[in-house]
Amino acid sequence: MASTNDKNHSNHFLENKTIVIAGAGIAGSAFLVGLQKLWNTNLGKPTIIIYERDAQDVAAQRETYNLSLTGFDDSGGLVALRNFGLLDEALGRAVSGIGGVGSFKIWDARWKEQVSFSRKPVSGIPSTSIRISRKDIRQVLQNSFCLDDYCTIRWESQCVSATQLSDGRLRVRVIHGNGDSESEHDCDLLIAADGANSKLRQSLRPDDTLIYNGAVLRGGIATFQESLPQQLSEDWGFVVSRTGVSAFFSPIDKHRILWTVGQKENHVPRLDHGSQTEVQAVIDKSLELGSHIPEPFPSIVKQTDPKTVLLLNSRDKMPFYHDDIAKIPAIFLGDSNHALSPFAGIGANLALVDGWDMANQLCSQNSLEEAVKAYDDLSVTRATRHVKRSRGMIKAAHDTGLRYYLFWCMLFVGKFVRWVLFKTGR
Repeated sequence: MASTNDKNHSNHFLENKTIVIAGAGIAGSAFLVGLQKLWNTNLGKPTIIIYERDAQDVAAQRETYNLSLTGFDDSGGLVALRNFGLLDEALGRAVSGIGGVGSFKIWDARWKEQVSFSRKPVSGIPSTSIRISRKDIRQVLQNSFCLDDYCTIRWESQCVSATQLSDGRLRVRVIHGNGDSESEHDCDLLIAADGANSKLRQSLRPDDTLIYNGAVLRGGIATFQESLPQQLSEDWGFVVSRTGVSAFFSPIDKHRILWTVGQKENHVPRLDHGSQTEVQAVIDKSLELGSHIPEPFPSIVKQTDPKTVLLLNSRDKMPFYHDDIAKIPAIFLGDSNHALSPFAGIGANLALVDGWDMANQLCSQNSLEEAVKAYDDLSVTRATRHVKRSRGMIKAAHDTGLRYYLFWCMLFVGKFVRWVLFKTGR
């Protein structure tokens, strides 16, 4: 706590202020962990209120799929977790990738391994890449929250809009439960971490929308009573063929595996999970699209839990600078700022790094404007690179004919360059 003398004047632009965090997902949780870790204890604490749309138990149940966290450059989630002091706990929950066991691969349509990505991790990180369930990484972050009179989390509460007040603060409108009630909360700083379909972005930046990039993703989670198929028990990655169809596989645990099938096609209607006919149609269409891929693909798809079936139109958006921060004190983190396609496989990493970088800049700079500018210089450049890379990957993975063979040539050239760099210690 700050001393009496400290409280007579403000030593920091957020001292004793009110911060609203919209979303307790990875980006919002990472920001809170970073802010609490880096905040100068000699200063008066800001009051922090986190609003999360889902109920606590629903959020955990819904996030059964896993994701990749990398550690080979500064945009990796493992690097951010090291900064938070949570790396060991996260590694303890990893499904694969620990101790050099398991890696990202690309197979051809006959399950012949073509490329295995092995890169040197940055100093202090024991693994290049791991797979971990989303609910586990979120739990690791939330276990380190310090919830007290200065920091509270309100479940089943969604921030839906924000308006500027005459004193420069923001008034946030919040819907509770199933819309049975609502409230308003005034804040000095709003952290919008409410995902790719951000209600706050729609409110404050109505023209900044997601862009459909031409690919459709079908998939689900398959359960095996015995062990997983051998080639997928530890490794994860893509099957790519010249048919224009890609398939992705990743083990969740010893008995479950996430799979997806993607191709370029027109925008498809949203899946009604309450319709068994629509759910089965997704499974049947996936089997048809991947009919050229031999076992274990058919068995994986046929053993899919219907409750986990997904049908997604792949969308993304470029990041933006917070040029109006002096007028509207709202900062967008993670997918709310730079949504990535599911094909990118990097979204959680950027969310973790965004959270750390924003907290770090807020605690170290002399003003909100300076902090946000320093954050944007890091985040926008980083996210732009990954959005462009994702769009290129979507295009290449679904190419046919000559473009397909050019894609493989590029992969093999890249593989050779990485081998050279590894051998020379670079």
